[in-house]
Amino acid sequence: MDMQMLLSLLDATIRLSTPLLLACLAGMYSERSGVFDIGLEGKMLAAAFAAGAIAAVTGSAWLGLLAALAVSIMTALLQGAAAISLKGNQLIAGVAINMLAAGLTTFLGQQWFRQGGRTPQLSGDGRFGTINLPFAQEAAGVPIIGPIYSELISGHYILVYVAFLAVPITAYVLYRTRFGLRLRAVGENPKAVDTAGISVVKLRYQAVLITGLLCGFAGAYFSIAQGSGFGNNMTAGKGFIALAALIFAKWKPVPAMFTCLLFGFLDALQIRLQGASFGGIEIPVQAIQALPYVLTVVLLAGFIGKAVGPKAGGVPYTKER
Repeated sequence: MDMQMLLSLLDATIRLSTPLLLACLAGMYSERSGVFDIGLEGKMLAAAFAAGAIAAVTGSAWLGLLAALAVSIMTALLQGAAAISLKGNQLIAGVAINMLAAGLTTFLGQQWFRQGGRTPQLSGDGRFGTINLPFAQEAAGVPIIGPIYSELISGHYILVYVAFLAVPITAYVLYRTRFGLRLRAVGENPKAVDTAGISVVKLRYQAVLITGLLCGFAGAYFSIAQGSGFGNNMTAGKGFIALAALIFAKWKPVPAMFTCLLFGFLDALQIRLQGASFGGIEIPVQAIQALPYVLTVVLLAGFIGKAVGPKAGGVPYTKER
């Protein structure tokens, strides 16, 4: 594999891992607070539709992004109300969000745009363009370092940089701030937090809001950055892979980033392997497409070791009187 092909593969890895990373960090906040969230897929899908629809109507990617954030946060609050205030089953609440988003986005897309559930194709200011970092063109001629900077680091959508910047921010918030300490404590022992005079409900809602915000960025990335409009089920199970990455990384930000990069690499690899043959035998496309999901299961089953989540995760808290 030559240098150019390797850079192309790594560039695709970064692009494909971006929504996984945003969703993984989103799930980290909610699950660290004790709210298990399998509704990441639904929140991303709803946000992707909102971004694509508003960008198509207004011609502005920024308005599409704001719509994605608003819809994702509202969806997160709906799930939070069911799981935190009403003390419902958190897994069922997540499944309900996924089903609601899958059905509602297709229905509204068909009713509004009459294109089989899709939004009109975006162009120009309707979607985010790539950003060339300073001196990227000038540095391209420098051996090794130049191509890495100009092709691998530069030239991505703004949401890519937001995703990777969110990793050190999340690490700082969780491990260096009072809010992060309380958030981790409420996921381990909410009774002790409540005894200290800190509202468990408020903390969990704050975590859910952050989850909605990050899922909004992830959903917008699908439709107005990487894609040029919304398509039916365009998140394609990425929310569930993000959950797998979260477990594989044992609920830690930096390992989560490398895990998402690994899954992004597997996804990029399967795209390039489609149509390939080994020993004169052509491998079916379906088998190549299943590669990231199969390896996800293998990695989780055989290499993760013991992953212990927050002790109070999935358990609604009832304040003692």
